[in-house]
Amino acid sequence: MSNLQLLSVLSLVGAIATFAPAIAQAQLASVSTYTQNAPQEQRSGAEKAIEVTGVRLNSTPQGLELILETAGGQQLPVATPTVDDNSWITDLPQTRLALPEGDYRAENPAQGISLVTVTQIDANRVRVQLVGETAAPIAEVVPSQNGLVVTVAPATAQTPTETETITEGEPAQEITVTATRTAEEPQDVPRSVTIINREQIEQQTRLSQNVGEILGKLVPGLAVPTQSSSNFGQTLRGRNIQVLIDGIPQSTSRNAQRDLRTIDPSAIERIEVVRGPSAIYGDGGTGGVINIITRTPSEERLASQTQIGISGALGNLSGDSLGYNLQHAISGTEDNLDFAISGSLTTTGGFFDAEGDRIPPDPNAQGGFSDAETLNFFGKLGVNLDEQQRLQLTFNHFDDSQDTDFTTDPSVNLLPGRQKARTLEGLNLDELPGTRNTLLNLQYSHENLLGSNVQAQLYYRDYLTEFFPFDGRNFSNLGNQIYQSRVESERFGGRLQIETPLFNKGAARLLWGVDYFNEDTVQPVTTFDRAAFAASGGLDFLPTGERTWTPPLELNSLGLFAQLTWDVSDSFIVNGGVRYENADVSVDDFTTLANPDTVIPGGDLNFDATLFNIGTVLFLTEEINVFANFAQGFSLADIGLVLRNAQPGFDVESLNPEPQQVDSYEIGVRGQWETIQGSLSAFYNESELGTTFTAPGTILRAPERIYGVEAAVDVQPSDRTSLGGSVTLQGGEIDLADDGEYTALDGFRIPPLKVVAYVENETSPGWRNRLQALFSGDRDVFGDSVAFGRREVESYLTVDYISSIQLGDAGTLQIGVENLFDNQYFPIVSQIQANDSAYSAARGRTVSIKYSIDW
Repeated sequence: MSNLQLLSVLSLVGAIATFAPAIAQAQLASVSTYTQNAPQEQRSGAEKAIEVTGVRLNSTPQGLELILETAGGQQLPVATPTVDDNSWITDLPQTRLALPEGDYRAENPAQGISLVTVTQIDANRVRVQLVGETAAPIAEVVPSQNGLVVTVAPATAQTPTETETITEGEPAQEITVTATRTAEEPQDVPRSVTIINREQIEQQTRLSQNVGEILGKLVPGLAVPTQSSSNFGQTLRGRNIQVLIDGIPQSTSRNAQRDLRTIDPSAIERIEVVRGPSAIYGDGGTGGVINIITRTPSEERLASQTQIGISGALGNLSGDSLGYNLQHAISGTEDNLDFAISGSLTTTGGFFDAEGDRIPPDPNAQGGFSDAETLNFFGKLGVNLDEQQRLQLTFNHFDDSQDTDFTTDPSVNLLPGRQKARTLEGLNLDELPGTRNTLLNLQYSHENLLGSNVQAQLYYRDYLTEFFPFDGRNFSNLGNQIYQSRVESERFGGRLQIETPLFNKGAARLLWGVDYFNEDTVQPVTTFDRAAFAASGGLDFLPTGERTWTPPLELNSLGLFAQLTWDVSDSFIVNGGVRYENADVSVDDFTTLANPDTVIPGGDLNFDATLFNIGTVLFLTEEINVFANFAQGFSLADIGLVLRNAQPGFDVESLNPEPQQVDSYEIGVRGQWETIQGSLSAFYNESELGTTFTAPGTILRAPERIYGVEAAVDVQPSDRTSLGGSVTLQGGEIDLADDGEYTALDGFRIPPLKVVAYVENETSPGWRNRLQALFSGDRDVFGDSVAFGRREVESYLTVDYISSIQLGDAGTLQIGVENLFDNQYFPIVSQIQANDSAYSAARGRTVSIKYSIDW
């Protein structure tokens, strides 16, 4: 490490050492920046008072069920009940009634119960009171996904009240399961964690249904959105992300970079992001893990919601830009069975930039989602076999296909100077681009099997993505062909994990288990007539045949892991572990695009990796904790990418399949008070065999090092207002010649400065408004280079507006305006393209209006 790098690291350490007192002082000072890092559920209800929009009483065999429904499906805080004579009372903090009739009152609703009332006792406190005929009723408070449920039974002579106070548990906090594969509170995890809850997801879908765009605006360390269907160029801490859906990996051995475009937000309950490499789930998490958790069933007997919406470019409100959204969801619980079912259909119109020009449907040569139709069907069925055992089956089918008459005009590449990409109308293409992803997931859990918590999972995944055609006439290694490729993948696998308490009543716990999967992947292509393409100016794609680009690969992977967590004391946590991974790859005989008449023999490969991690969390006070972490992550070499460029005489078994192994170091501090939450972290990671993608489809393997700092703050100055933001700054270098001389990594790997900010206010009861901004800085480290990924990046600023209006029992009206000030700018992945045909502008001002109603 050079003196300059050492000085930088020491400066970051010093910044962290000074952060704790700064946070304490921030409670007394005006704060202008904020965070998205702390889950909304952990803000002690200070952000705003939750509105109760409905109160219902249902008869049960035991007595009554009192249901408090909230605006937007928010969970109400659980308070400690008390008993006074014949009354059972609980006061709900940060809660307001929004009932048309004002307070709620029901007299003699059931035998043994004389009165039920729900009243507003001060500005932000609601009292629930149950009065029994002879003694206080027996009641239990159950936090609900959509409010609060109180089960009520009358007291009898055989069940007199034995205590004056009934103590319920504290409100359930948001948990993360991606860091250690078990349920942990975020402040106990020795690394940076971001959790995006259901409310935040619904809020951001008023702007976009693309998961990658939602995360790019909310997660520190994650590069800004690409405005395409690909996450190529949207790195996390400069490296690739591992995307999971309920623990199922979404990557393929021939990486198609569509991992965040495999499920619709309507099927997502929350998204957990663990920043920094992790091997706990195996291959791929060199930059971090994004675990998408699917919707959970309602605790009510039956809950239903319908949503309809329309969107379009404000400057082009015509049939070309209009899109529509329809989704419906039902869920419920009956005895030991629960279920959740949802379906959504989204049609997306054409995209237009701020100058009113149509954006190509393949905006930066990585795939797009304009002029598309997206269908998602989700289903989940669970059964509680007993109090400790559960069996659950989940199904999700995502189908996204473009149906467009437009394509990219290739003639802009021949014009002098930098030219904005533009479209041509009249596309003639049989197989249009899109993605199809089908998941089937069977899970079993036992909370106490011989003293251990056991979780088992079997899954199946069928995946297809079809790309836009590529003009490879100038590339001899692509056979000078015009072709359209697709990646087909089929995977099945299983996971078994066991958490065993070791000593001190479970203060030390060992998580251990095994993962296995088998995957078959191939990347075939359709070739097109070059003369017809040239004569039509790039519009006609007449098929001439089918070829194999990446040969069929069969990958078998077995992973063994063990992770120890030890709560040494109430203020000190240590965890560490090891994972061993072994993989086998079988390759069939194959030909390449460049040499279609030469058969290259297949073969078998084997590679393995052993990785370690250790981390600590120290609670300096109840509000402040510091953490330090060392973790190793790895990713398997993209063997398919190497094979498709193989030359005659190539020997598969001569490949060096050694995985990329990343060593990461992170230190940070977190603070959480009633009205302010903050975090600061610094990271450094390095790898001896980095994997950097180059055009047109090769990989550089050379030493890399990446470093950065992330800071975030959330503030709630009143019960109606919240504001905050985050800052991410990172850098990265590569030693191309492996001689100790490092140069800057390209723009697909290292984004410039990223700053996000928001202010949110409940302007009047039931009307919430949010302004959010994203600033992407400039980066000029390659001089006058015009090479792929090495161009200068210019800064830009965008502002979005989001609003929701509660219409009482009539539902909710939602409005979103993306790029409010109609700024003309270019996403980073467009700016760093070598060809102008991929230099596409971003969307201009776009409006979305949605209406939802709960049944």
